[in-house]
This record gives sequence, C-alpha cells and structure tokens, in this order.
Amino acid sequence: MSKNQFNNVTHCIFDMDGLLLDTEKLYSDAFNRITNRYGKEFTWEHKAQTMGFKTTAVAEAVVEMLSLPLTVDEFQSEIIKIYEEIFPSANLMPGAERLLTHLKQNNIPFALATSSSKENFELKTQRWTEVFNLFNHKVLGGSDPDVVHGKPAPDIFLIAAKRFPDNPNPSKCLVFEDAPNGVKAALSAGMQVVMVPDPQLPKRYIENPTLVINSLEEFKPEMFGLPSYST
Repeated sequence: MSKNQFNNVTHCIFDMDGLLLDTEKLYSDAFNRITNRYGKEFTWEHKAQTMGFKTTAVAEAVVEMLSLPLTVDEFQSEIIKIYEEIFPSANLMPGAERLLTHLKQNNIPFALATSSSKENFELKTQRWTEVFNLFNHKVLGGSDPDVVHGKPAPDIFLIAAKRFPDNPNPSKCLVFEDAPNGVKAALSAGMQVVMVPDPQLPKRYIENPTLVINSLEEFKPEMFGLPSYST
C-alpha cells in the first residue's frame, strides 16, 4: 500500500500570475501609480482579496476598496496603458520552466487557466512564447466567454479539464496556484491544489490547500503519482 498521502493524478492545470510569471509586484506597482495620486496604497491585504479576479472585477474592487474618485472605466483606461508598459518585462518564476518541460517530456497533459485577458496574456508572455507553447491548451478567463464566473468560482478549472481530449474527472486534475481565490476555485472544482504563496501573502489567507510549497522548485511530481525528475 502506498504511503502517499495524496491521490494520484493524470492531468495538471496551472494558474499563471505569481505562479509561473513573476507579475504580482508589477500589478502592485501599476495599481499604486494610480492610487498613490489620491494618497492611497494598494497593499497585500487588498491583493490577497483580489488575486485571481478577472480584469474588470479587479478594477471594480480596487476602486471600491480604496474609495478612489474614479469610475471603473477611468481606472481601467489608465491601468491598461501602464500594463502595456510594464508587463513585457515579466520574468518566469523559479522552477516553472523545468516543471512544464518535464511534464511535456513525460506526456502528462497540462493546461493553463489564467484570469488574464488575451491582450494581457500576450503582453506578459511575449518573451516566453516557447514555454507557453508547451501547454496542451489555454483558458484565458478574462476573454473566454465560457468562463462566466471568475475565481473563486470553479468555472475556469472545470472548463480547463473539459477541454482535454479525454475529459478527465476533476479528481484526476492537479491545480497549481498562488492565490487564495484560486485555491478556493480548485477545491470547489473537486481538484487537489498545490499552493505556492508569495512570502508577503498574510498567512491567514492560506486556507486548506492540498500542499503548500515555497517554490515550484520544491515540487516532487511523484507525490501525486507523476513521473519523478530524472536528476
């Protein structure tokens, strides 16, 4: 009998921001370029509540939480210009490329499930197209009409699972997330979830992930019945 405390999986689903790409600081800097003008600071407390939201939902939340004297449309119009400037500088997170390449080499199907829009996805990944071309498919929640409800609703992960050719049971899918709302979404979808939280995320937002690790470099695929690294 296996000593493994986790259930074996056959498919993997990855979030992107803060998990594969180091974009959380970019988001904070972008928001604070606007909020600081009004004497307001977008902090990790605010971020923890909005991580994983669709683009429009984030704008609505920031305007409301910080009581900004802007309409949501005005905020979005400004933030889009800042995104165009800073997102192309996004770097890969430690261990991301190694894990994705390993899964590809071992014929493990994996998908992307990000709340980003198509436009933002292309800005962030333009230096990493080779890495993101490894995915079997991508669900871009900010632009995908099938993703009606953003995280923490399970929609995006259930859709990502259904789009694999063999339509696996959600219990056979392992999600990788950094955001509290993403963890909730994965659990609501009936999937196991590996959380890689940012060190600055307040600990009380880490609720019930299947496994918590400090970096994708720490992930051991064999814990979930996946092929282990050869070196």
